[in-house]
Amino acid sequence: MEAVEINAGAWYLRALRHDERLSDVPALELLGVGDPVEYIRAADAAWADESRLTWAVCVPTTGELAALIGVDAAGSVAGLARDGYDAALAAAVDPATRCASALLDVEAAALRSGLPGR
Repeated sequence: MEAVEINAGAWYLRALRHDERLSDVPALELLGVGDPVEYIRAADAAWADESRLTWAVCVPTTGELAALIGVDAAGSVAGLARDGYDAALAAAVDPATRCASALLDVEAAALRSGLPGR
């Protein structure tokens, strides 16, 4: 499946990106991702094979990644926020888990702190 974008009120959830218009690489590095480009490729592949849905939780006016949240096909939910953006992650939990539950037909678990897919 293709990535689904979600309007979560003050925040916007979208697929991870690394292209000529927008790159999440610097923000992923701040979150401790060792190879952000590969992480984005793996997230795209997981959307395609429906094994994990990962969203960048973004500032709507800039598209800047503030947090990361993901739900896998078993219902495990993981996320991390950049310093100062805990509210972004908290606001993303409900819309992301509702969307993933519907798309993957799973019951989402409680959020655990960590990188989705790791």
